Amino acid sequence: MLTELTIKDFAIIDEITITFREGLTVLTGETGAGKSIIIDAIQLLTGGRGSVEFVRYGANKATLEGLFTIDEPSHPIYKKGKTFGIEIDTDGMIVLNRTITANGKSICRVNGNLVTLAILKEFGKTLIDIHTQHETQSLMDVDRHIELLDMYNKESIDEVKADYNILYQKLHTLKKRYQKLNDNEQEMAQRLDLLRFQLNELQEADLSPGEDETLEEERKKLMNHEKIYKGVNEAYEALNGEQRALDWLGLALSGLETASEYEKGLAEKKEGFSNHFYLIEELSYDLRHYLDSLEFDSERLNFLESRLNDISRLKKKYGFTVDDMLEYAAKIEDEIDEIQDRDTSLGKLGAEIEEIGQDALVEARHLHDLRSQAAKQLKLAIQQELQDLYLEKATFEVDIKTKKTKPNEPESKSIPVQLTPNGFDIIRFLISTNPGEPIKEMNKVASGGELSRIMLALKNIFAKHQGATSVIFDEIDTGVSGRVAQAIAEKIHGISTGSQVLCITHLPQVAAMADTHLLIEKNVSEQRTSTTVDELSTESRVMEIGRMVTGSELTETSKVHARELIALANKSKE
Repeated sequence: MLTELTIKDFAIIDEITITFREGLTVLTGETGAGKSIIIDAIQLLTGGRGSVEFVRYGANKATLEGLFTIDEPSHPIYKKGKTFGIEIDTDGMIVLNRTITANGKSICRVNGNLVTLAILKEFGKTLIDIHTQHETQSLMDVDRHIELLDMYNKESIDEVKADYNILYQKLHTLKKRYQKLNDNEQEMAQRLDLLRFQLNELQEADLSPGEDETLEEERKKLMNHEKIYKGVNEAYEALNGEQRALDWLGLALSGLETASEYEKGLAEKKEGFSNHFYLIEELSYDLRHYLDSLEFDSERLNFLESRLNDISRLKKKYGFTVDDMLEYAAKIEDEIDEIQDRDTSLGKLGAEIEEIGQDALVEARHLHDLRSQAAKQLKLAIQQELQDLYLEKATFEVDIKTKKTKPNEPESKSIPVQLTPNGFDIIRFLISTNPGEPIKEMNKVASGGELSRIMLALKNIFAKHQGATSVIFDEIDTGVSGRVAQAIAEKIHGISTGSQVLCITHLPQVAAMADTHLLIEKNVSEQRTSTTVDELSTESRVMEIGRMVTGSELTETSKVHARELIALANKSKE
């Protein structure tokens, strides 16, 4: 849930910090007080499109920060964190931060880590689902209806979908290879010439595994010949030169041998010292032998430089290391064989496509059957929701169509459908709000008030499946009143039992259902406008809802009506 929101120098907001609670939080206030500005701030915080116009006049930047807390260990936000390398502690706290500067730059952070706007949006849509009067996001997006239907029957569909996706990816890869190999003969001939040239160049280079690393090490040794000789010689001279460290160590050993004859406790120390002495003595012989064998070969150095230059030139074309280039050579050798034996290769690929395609088709049909079952259940559930919202004459349908195979597809002869990452189904949610009217896409047949109720019905069904911890409704209750308004209020509160809900409303029925009621007001001081947010007490709520009832002056009658609404709302909650 969204626990805390801080907004600074944003539009007409100077600086405010709002603490949110679980359940239904209602935001009310006069038109223009800044209610929607707060929603705009949340939209930008979660990856919405920004503008310098949001920066408060006279300020250098606008700053938005939100603290979210996650109670569910399996929430998708943790997977999102791993995907983008953002650490999320087990306490489930996520901080989103966004700064918009006066010159239009946008700086985004997740848990203190700088991220792109696209990544911020990925986190945002996992945490918050925003619905406005004019934008109903995924619920009205036809392309996402198949995803929503799968969410509705998630337990049954996920496993089958995972099996299908494995087969689909194999099929997709095979089809790409088939298409590439099946290109026209001129392109294949040009491709073959290029591959032969590359293979010949790599074979003539006569590369050995790890050769670049070995040659680099040898070149380093030759280029630093003098430093190596000087260092080893200094070590040898210290042991056997004028200072003769070995002679002094020999005297020390002799002294310990003499003393140990009279003190048995020294025998162990003498033995240990003796072992080290002979090791150092042997090391000095090795150093002498190394110095005698150390030679500088200028011709060898020139050869190494030339060979490494040749390898470096090849690396620019074929790989970062010699091993990469050898791997590439093997790969193009296989491709050359495949092109040279094109007809046979096409036949093998076609057979593989046929086999994998048939397996994928079986899983796709299984998906289709599961979706058909889920569609019947969803239709009944939505129909009930619409009746609760006094759209009892509306008809909801889940339209399932089959995607036909494109011409010239390798599998088109035996597979009569077009397989996609989601199977072969095309899913659309359709509705008719009045008897006799044709069923069409939702946003093409509904009025503003009807669309609000349809969206709310869908949201009530899908809220628990979409995973967002917070749901925001911005004046979606526009255009309704009376018993419909009461039904909407109850539905919104129903959603808040499973997700935190923030709702901007002008309906007293919705305000009365609030678990927390925030009043947004606009103030003018020293010729500057600012917005304030206050949590209302019980009596203050009565006065605010009373004003919402009358639309103007507060009267005793409206206060009585407000108390009745609150009492009815409390009874409804129980």
